[in-house]
Amino acid sequence: MAKQKTAEGTSIKASEAFKRRLVAKHTDVVEQTTMNRSVNMSNALISSAQGLSLVEKRIMCLAVAGLDSRRHYGQEAPVVTVNANDYAELADIKPENAYKELEEGVKRLYERSIHFESSWKHPTRNKISTAKVSMRWVGRAKYIEGQGHIELAFWWEIMPHLTLLKERFTSYKLSQAAAIRSLYSWRLLELLSQFESTGWREFTVEDFSKTLELPETYLKNFSHIKKRVIEPAVKELQAKDGWIIKVTYKKTGRKITRIRFDFQRDPQGDLFRA
Repeated sequence: MAKQKTAEGTSIKASEAFKRRLVAKHTDVVEQTTMNRSVNMSNALISSAQGLSLVEKRIMCLAVAGLDSRRHYGQEAPVVTVNANDYAELADIKPENAYKELEEGVKRLYERSIHFESSWKHPTRNKISTAKVSMRWVGRAKYIEGQGHIELAFWWEIMPHLTLLKERFTSYKLSQAAAIRSLYSWRLLELLSQFESTGWREFTVEDFSKTLELPETYLKNFSHIKKRVIEPAVKELQAKDGWIIKVTYKKTGRKITRIRFDFQRDPQGDLFRA
């Protein structure tokens, strides 16, 4: 009887492996080792108002990490599968809760848009032109009932911001965002990673608020930005991703108008996470 069970189990595993290979021919499948993969985005996308909740941010970054960053997709809309186990690992929650969050998150993703500024040098007028751009993250979002995964078809115009990036882009590991509980912490992780080579970054209060999509009421009372956004985000990144961060607030007259972050990754933290 034991041999029969073993043979049956082997047959099932072989069948499942075949199905995964078959799906991989048509989609970019996010495997369970996803935490070691990189999220690559253009700096324009990193600095944009991304319009995502924390649940949606997790889903989109899992999907982005599942793309082939070396591939030219052209006008193709690549389809990526994100499964509940990967989501549960990233969010540090139970799989049954991951199913619920995937189902709820995918309902809203189709409506989410990115807003950013794009600039380029005019070929004949020798000046920089700037345009305000809005585009969708995905062209299709589908929850597979009872299958424990979702499928996202990226909006094709966003692909130049996600693949074949050679300059002006930011890259970080999904594992760096694992178990993060605040969207503000995740966005600060991206904004600091963008300037990791310099070790510092400075924002006007208005630009910082716009990029993190803070409530308008926060601009009227800077203590809200400091106590509810910056301090908790810095604390979480230091505890969970080994950053050393110093924040300096600069005034114009009596009003705080600029925020400077001086930072580095804690080398001891890297050793412990290795």
